[in-house]
Amino acid sequence: MKKIALFFPGIGYTCDKPLIYYPEKIAKKYSYEIREVRYGNFPKNIKGDKEKMKDSFNIAFQQAKEILSDINYSEYDEILIIGKSIGTVVSSCYAKELSIEDKCRFIYYTPVEQSFKYIKPSSGICFHGTLDPWIATDIVKSECKRLNINLYLTEYGNHSLETGNVETDLKALAFVMSETEKYIKYSN
Repeated sequence: MKKIALFFPGIGYTCDKPLIYYPEKIAKKYSYEIREVRYGNFPKNIKGDKEKMKDSFNIAFQQAKEILSDINYSEYDEILIIGKSIGTVVSSCYAKELSIEDKCRFIYYTPVEQSFKYIKPSSGICFHGTLDPWIATDIVKSECKRLNINLYLTEYGNHSLETGNVETDLKALAFVMSETEKYIKYSN
């Protein structure tokens, strides 16, 4: 069985940070080929500026298409897509544009509001911090319910699922990675 895992980070949340770094290790454990989308050159001060957010999406989307252009998805039995923040929007749009979304399973870490316009129903699991300044918890709850996406909340967690208390954050990260591994292992 040939499997590939694609990683779409956030704007400031790169592939070497915990919500991408550890899932990569888990995916490798289950014999996934790993491909990272490392995009950049975003505008500054994006939060709250719809035009800059749109520009950032377009930049990330074009770069993702270029970075992953050599992949022949028909060769893979399974495609796992893990996105963080803007990466949840980019990855959902990417899978839809390439007509591979039915073959994909998704993990959505701290999605932004625009993500829910593109997320396919019943396509994966979602993680959100209740103090995430990018999107209200009520919106995430209602959208995950509407889309039949399992939602895991980190109480008092921010956009990186961190609270500022190291012990609490390590316990939360351990829980998130445990649920991530269960989801990745599910297909094996």
